[in-house]
Amino acid sequence: MFFSLFFFVVGSPDAAEQAPAQNRGALFKVQQQGGQTIYLFGTIHVGARDFYPLEPRLAGLLKQAPVLALEIDPLGDPQKLARAVQRHGLSNKPAAAMPPALRQRLDRLLRQYNIEADAVASMKPWLLASLLTVSEFATQGYEASLAVDAHLSKQAHAAGQKIVELESADSQMALFDRMTAAEQLQFLQEAIAGIEDKEQAGQAREIADAWRHADVQALDALARKAEQDDTFSGRFVQQVLLEGRNPALADSVVNLMARENNSVAAIGVLHLVGKTSVPELLRKRGLTVERIY
Repeated sequence: MFFSLFFFVVGSPDAAEQAPAQNRGALFKVQQQGGQTIYLFGTIHVGARDFYPLEPRLAGLLKQAPVLALEIDPLGDPQKLARAVQRHGLSNKPAAAMPPALRQRLDRLLRQYNIEADAVASMKPWLLASLLTVSEFATQGYEASLAVDAHLSKQAHAAGQKIVELESADSQMALFDRMTAAEQLQFLQEAIAGIEDKEQAGQAREIADAWRHADVQALDALARKAEQDDTFSGRFVQQVLLEGRNPALADSVVNLMARENNSVAAIGVLHLVGKTSVPELLRKRGLTVERIY
């Protein structure tokens, strides 16, 4: 289950830039015929210290870009994030009845991650599932505070570079909030099962290693795996979080390219691979798309 696509990155990254710079993630060059250019860089929403520094070619593109576009700016207005969480992730109403066996499994994981049950009592099941996933990734050494998006945002803010958001925290969280109460419980149950059977731990390593080494074959294999995942949460991720968002992301990329030349749009790497990816949608519009790595 590809829960790892979507995390809410908060906090300021403090990455130690000591590792050798090498290709990371995926990088695409998109051009209009006789017109503007934009670069697409694939991120992941968690990170590790050895992800940085980013390779010189990308660093140069980022430095020269008139605009850095992100799905959402993790270092932007914290009140927007708080309002989105309040609107879509929390509830004052009594939660849907949770089967006792599932409650026991949940409580076991909360203890494992040192999370107080009272602190998450008002969370809707989808947000609780996301929190558990972030916590599991953290145990594998991948922190939300070191996320690639946050690293890029911190650099851009420090340099006074213009940042635009392609989406909003509200629009992203609203997608999860569309699930019925029963669907949210299933989403949570599958997240818990994925942690218990070590599937999440394996995914953490698989996704992070593919990103860390800009492994084209591994990233393409991850896209195929997401397309073939027939669990409820897998279908939700593929159909709603990927295929459902990619057309609007492609629209935003085209609009930004029309306004600014040589900008960089940094979005989740799984939006950039697969048959319904943003680059494929842009190709279908007649744009020239080159995969640099």
